[in-house]
Amino acid sequence: MSSKPSPSPVTLLGMGVTAALCLGVGVGGGYWLDETFRTGLLFTFLGLVLGIAAAIAAVYLEIKTFL
Repeated sequence: MSSKPSPSPVTLLGMGVTAALCLGVGVGGGYWLDETFRTGLLFTFLGLVLGIAAAIAAVYLEIKTFL
């Protein structure tokens, strides 16, 4: 049985920063579109959903080598 390496604290910190950037860009971009086109919270919500999806995908791609 081969043991897989554990993620280092720097790797985990990078995953957190990646997730935060995905969410920030998604929500920020959605907010900007809402302000530009006066659409209420439509694009902010869509940006949040896309940001969450992007964060999950990015973190999964980084962590799958440790699974």
